[in-house]
Amino acid sequence: MSRAGYAVAAGACAAGAARLAYSVMGRRPPGGPKAWARTNHRGEPVTLLEGPAVAAGAIVGVLAQAGLASASGSPGWRRTAAMVLGGAGAAAFGAYDDLAGSGDRRGFRGHLGALRHGEVTTGAVKLGGIGVTGIVSAALAGGSSADVILNAGLVAGGANLLNLFDLRPGRAIKVAAASGALLGAAGQEGVAAPLGAALALLPEDLGERAMLGDAGANALGAMLGASAAGLSRSARVALLAGIAGLTAASEKVSFTKVIARTPALNWLDMLGRRPAPEPSAPQLPLVTIPAQRPEPAG
Repeated sequence: MSRAGYAVAAGACAAGAARLAYSVMGRRPPGGPKAWARTNHRGEPVTLLEGPAVAAGAIVGVLAQAGLASASGSPGWRRTAAMVLGGAGAAAFGAYDDLAGSGDRRGFRGHLGALRHGEVTTGAVKLGGIGVTGIVSAALAGGSSADVILNAGLVAGGANLLNLFDLRPGRAIKVAAASGALLGAAGQEGVAAPLGAALALLPEDLGERAMLGDAGANALGAMLGASAAGLSRSARVALLAGIAGLTAASEKVSFTKVIARTPALNWLDMLGRRPAPEPSAPQLPLVTIPAQRPEPAG
């Protein structure tokens, strides 16, 4: 089987595993349905179970691709281990923040500000945990010290950045799909599994029945970051700089507002989504006109 065949098989396995995981967890949600219930931007109920299902499906797909490659004598265990650990670690710390976090503190500034005042937020634990996950994942991928630092930054940075896009239905998956397509075009293996898992649950996301949450978005971003380890060093430096720049910009600029003001981005963002609610017409004050009395007969 060719590499393209491995990728197709991995994507299919990931998609099937993600749908199965979502169905099973939907029937028996760990900790009960209320633990995963959230309210979306419309004020409507959604579930966060999409995230763990996508992460599980992606990991199954990566392992399936590694098994097929191993049968042909090309195991590539380092890349496999790096992607699996990166995805599993990011999903675990993301799920912890999903389930235990309050959402009062957001972004690096919010979590670091809380730390300066002696408050350890769930977001700070997640950031630290994903940072450690990125280092271990990069060490498994191998390479020089400089390569390990770069790859760790791509895993942790990719996890955090994709999570910043998970604010509207389907947006994070669309960004992941575009990023994965570019990485695949650059010859990077391993992107088919996370994309297959995510695209399998895109209808649930676009239909506003479920969302990735931190668990799913962090896992997808981490695995895409790990898949970039095969790029040239200069390409990885440029990619990491772009991730850092966008992350820093998010502290000052609303991605949602930028997308809404840019016609092409707004079209892509709304593709497949329910129309945005139209603003209600202003209510005019009710004026009561007194009934006219009949004039007395002359």
